[in-house]
Amino acid sequence: MSESWQEKSAVDLMLDDCETWAVVGLSGDPSRTAYSIASLLQERGKRIVPVHPDAPTVLGEQGYASLADIPFPVDVVDVFRRSEAAGQFADEAVAIGARGVWLQLGVVDEDAFARTRAAGVAMVMDTCPAIEWRRRG
Repeated sequence: MSESWQEKSAVDLMLDDCETWAVVGLSGDPSRTAYSIASLLQERGKRIVPVHPDAPTVLGEQGYASLADIPFPVDVVDVFRRSEAAGQFADEAVAIGARGVWLQLGVVDEDAFARTRAAGVAMVMDTCPAIEWRRRG
C-alpha cells in the first residue's frame, strides 16, 4: 500500500468539501458493499447518484447508465468495480469535470492514479469513506 494513494488532502477534500457522489456499480441490492457505503454517504449529508447499466433508482435517487448520462455536476466518482475496470471510470470522471475519484478498498490502478492526478483531479485508492471517517474519530 502506498500512503500517497490516501493523501490526507485528497481524502479531506472529498469527505468535507464534495457533496455529490456518483457511485459506480451501485444497485438496489442491500447485501452489497456499494449499497451500505452509499447509505452511509447519505447519512453524512452527501447526495448519491447510482451509476449502473440498468440505471436503477437506489436509496431514493435516480440512477444513470453512465457517468456521461448524469445531467448535473458530480463532485466525486466512487468506484465499486474491479481494479482492471476501474481506470475507465477514472478517465470518465476527469472527462465530466469531477473534483475527485475514489477507488474502493482493494481497487488499485496505478496508471489511472497517475493520469487522474496529472489532470489535476484528486484521487484516492484502496480505501473506503467509512474507514477514513472512522480514522478521524
